[in-house]
Amino acid sequence: MSYDTIIYEEDGPIGTLTLNRPDDGNMFNLTMCHEIRDCLNEVRRETRTRVIVLTGAGDQFFCVGGRKDGMEDSLLYAGTLPTLEMYETIDRLQKPVIASVNGFAVGGGNVLQMVCDCTIAKESAVFRQVGPMVGSFDAGYGTWYLEDLVGKKKAKEIWYRNPKIPAREALELGLINKVVPDADLKEETRKFALEIAERGSFALASIKAAFNARHGGVSGLSRMAHDLLLRAYLETDESHELASAFTERRKPDPSKFGV
Repeated sequence: MSYDTIIYEEDGPIGTLTLNRPDDGNMFNLTMCHEIRDCLNEVRRETRTRVIVLTGAGDQFFCVGGRKDGMEDSLLYAGTLPTLEMYETIDRLQKPVIASVNGFAVGGGNVLQMVCDCTIAKESAVFRQVGPMVGSFDAGYGTWYLEDLVGKKKAKEIWYRNPKIPAREALELGLINKVVPDADLKEETRKFALEIAERGSFALASIKAAFNARHGGVSGLSRMAHDLLLRAYLETDESHELASAFTERRKPDPSKFGV
């Protein structure tokens, strides 16, 4: 897959998606949001990749948010802000997504790592919400997910006061999962990802869907139910017996039903 603002590489069961605008703080614009969405939708439809790693190019920035310029076209269509499509795609992807934070994760960049399933950061990484300082806000993923991670009082402080949060403090708060020496980030992220990749893919997909059901309302619950139904309908002895009995106009054999 070839893109203009991201790089996607496969290494065994791990797919690495790199935000590739280091000269601009790896800020996401309209193009990047759409490319991340399209890339992850492609990954959704194949079975080679079991875990996604999301990181930034260079060694200074993970992502410092989004640019206003280039987003104008999205204003024509209410409800289709490209950043939301990007976050929703990460949430909907049935495969775990690990944020590997290689520098500053600021504004929308911090929300981006929060939306990922797990986050591993280098020692010198810094996390921050700056919205109110520039007249902006994220009254959705940025508030709800942050409250879940660090608690309501701390989440409000982070949004109201906009402190810079070092990686070690972010770990203590529950904002991220792991901190490693700067030089070891790539290697430690790979170990983390490979450990998850060894787990059952259907179990992981079901667990992720169950977590998302709480946030996604009927959409999240439907996704979980649909994925479980699809597996049950296509692969279980029970579904095969019921389908055969219906086609053959006979009573099904309950001994072939699961518990």
